Amino acid sequence: MRQDDLHAAGAAPAPQRPRRDAEAVTVFGAGYVGLVTGACLAELGHDVVVMDTDAARVAALSRAEPPFHEPGLPELIRRHAAQGRLRFTESADAAVAHGRVQFIAVGTPAGEDGSADLRHVLAVARAIGERMTREVLVVDKSTVPVGTAERVREVIGAALARRGRADLPFAVASNPEFLKEGTAVADFMQPDRVVAGADAPAALALLHRLYEPLLRDAAARWLPMSVRAAEFTKYASNVMLAARISLMNDFALLGAELGVDMDEVRAGMGSDLRIGPHMLHPGCGYGGSCLPKDLRALRRSAAEAGLALPMLEAIEGVNERQKSLLPQWVAEAFDGHLAGRRIALWGLAFKPGTDDLREAPSDTVIQSLVAAGAEVVAHDPLAMPAARQRYAGLPGVRFAADPFGAVAGADALVIVTEWPQFRAIDWHKVRRCMAGDWVFDGRGVCEPVALAALGLHARAVGRAPVLAARASHAGAEMAK
Repeated sequence: MRQDDLHAAGAAPAPQRPRRDAEAVTVFGAGYVGLVTGACLAELGHDVVVMDTDAARVAALSRAEPPFHEPGLPELIRRHAAQGRLRFTESADAAVAHGRVQFIAVGTPAGEDGSADLRHVLAVARAIGERMTREVLVVDKSTVPVGTAERVREVIGAALARRGRADLPFAVASNPEFLKEGTAVADFMQPDRVVAGADAPAALALLHRLYEPLLRDAAARWLPMSVRAAEFTKYASNVMLAARISLMNDFALLGAELGVDMDEVRAGMGSDLRIGPHMLHPGCGYGGSCLPKDLRALRRSAAEAGLALPMLEAIEGVNERQKSLLPQWVAEAFDGHLAGRRIALWGLAFKPGTDDLREAPSDTVIQSLVAAGAEVVAHDPLAMPAARQRYAGLPGVRFAADPFGAVAGADALVIVTEWPQFRAIDWHKVRRCMAGDWVFDGRGVCEPVALAALGLHARAVGRAPVLAARASHAGAEMAK
């Protein structure tokens, strides 16, 4: 992404010289959140060091090669590394010595009980306490349960006490991220809100200075609050999004039985200002690194608090059901006999614009179909390298270089990710390539009536099934 591209997108321009109020910032963790945070803070004019324990990753980042796909990020890394505002290191000593503001942006994977694993977060806190020699602000950027800032404060305080430096001042704040994969750079540079949780006014003031270029024209974006409220806001936001998705998927299941087109219903609901149009698309389930993990972590927090919150359990249950819907439909279409069937799969990533396979509905589809004896031939514009690695030991899974290669000779097509190129596909060519006549659409990519006019049976989430024999003259005209 060129500098002009950022300006055209409405992002805050990068200063050509260091800002007078530029801060020295350290970011622990060169993963998704850490890299985007570090690169974008450098874009705002701050002096940033990103620390990671993975030597190979640090070396790759020195070549502006992030370990995941994110539009615009390599260009930011390359530009600010060249200008000296962004550096990478494996040294905890150098990292702690650098920043007056120290972000913790390491992973918090889900444990077997659903709780967030805080080992990496607390290890960074310990490293800071063992090395800091001046006052610092430690900021939890990782998604963490309520009360984590207090645990970080205790760990740092204990490390300082062991060194005989218990009088060394520091503060701990929470600044959760709200980045969407595929648009993370734009999300950071054009935030709808900046949530900052701290109990010390000076800590809030320092965080405000970090983000000040993004707040000049929209002071309402700045949302200072208590630390615990900030921690809870992240989980509550993601679970609310998950709830909308699962509720719409319940509506879609009922709507299909009643002969109701959910696209029409969605338009009617979304026009209500109390509801809004976002996240109302029914589909084959949500995935990714945030919503599933954060929902489980919040359920675990509720259990630890002795509270039964059945709605949280229902949200997750609906999503797991939805992921199994497509393989169930495929099995029904072939009377349960899938052995030897070739099934084309379009889409592997959990959503378009990313190569992320974490919790992707495609995994449930692949595992179910292969277990039933089918051969799956998959295509995805970005996630093929990661998928080849994930399914290297699973017989029955092959990959195609393009969508038409995937459907060549296929008995059925399953659409799992709504990539734009799938929406613009030549369905006449798809029909000629396929041996069978079934299309199962988990993302609202196709128009079932138009496909029926081509001789394809179409079944889509939120739509009544349309069989080729039922195609109308109007449908035939639409397919031309």
